[in-house]
Amino acid sequence: MVDLNFKYKTLIDFLKSESPFIPELSIILGSGLGDFADQLQIIKSISTSDIPGYPVSTVVGHKGKIHFAEYENKKVILFQGRVHFYEGYNINECIIPVFISHKLGAKNLLLTNAAGGINKNFVPGDLMLTTSFNGILIKKELTDLIGLTNLAGKDNSINLPQPDLNSIIKKSALDEKINIKEGVYWYTKGPTYETPAEIRFFAKYGADAVGMSTVHEAVYSSYLGMKTAAISCITNFAAGISTQKLSHSEVTETADRVKDTFARLVKRIIKSL
Repeated sequence: MVDLNFKYKTLIDFLKSESPFIPELSIILGSGLGDFADQLQIIKSISTSDIPGYPVSTVVGHKGKIHFAEYENKKVILFQGRVHFYEGYNINECIIPVFISHKLGAKNLLLTNAAGGINKNFVPGDLMLTTSFNGILIKKELTDLIGLTNLAGKDNSINLPQPDLNSIIKKSALDEKINIKEGVYWYTKGPTYETPAEIRFFAKYGADAVGMSTVHEAVYSSYLGMKTAAISCITNFAAGISTQKLSHSEVTETADRVKDTFARLVKRIIKSL
């Protein structure tokens, strides 16, 4: 197992010295969703390139900044971008935002991502609240990292999704008159998009959306005892659902198109916590 406290001691000591407050909520912003940071009152911003031992994101739409912000008297830490397993990083590097959030005292975690729509009732621009996910592809990595013997955790304490946090999100969507979808997020390691045959397989086993992040963060945060929820922005149809060729530019363009709706929802969630 990797001793994260030892591996990231310098990183955590640095951020503890720089943090202006203890955050109540941590938000990890997915591809194309980073502009949400502009919606809050930023108290302090730190470039991840200035943080000792922090991995560099190589993906367009992930700026590599950590913001300490406030909204409606709630203290929030925002990760404007994440690093992915497909970028060549180890799983212990991919969960750094969660590890940081926990060490700085955040009790709640909202994960966001861009995802391909598998459910044929979804269209690009929809927001989906995660109700469940697959995890077999990260089982070995998480076992090596924190000693999990299965996705339920060695003490069976992992509970995802968090019903009370999901209830807050659904109520927030109702208050903002946003038609939020619900569904199963299916994780793949990447770096390539899935084939139509793979998408048919995922659909057969209940997947509604597919992406290359979030699940390891959700499992690890729940293992740490954080209340955790995840929202996907459906940015494109998955392979084989439409004839259009998949591209990352489509992902970021769709996320940009729905950023105002996304911002209204997340601000209402923060206010409701």
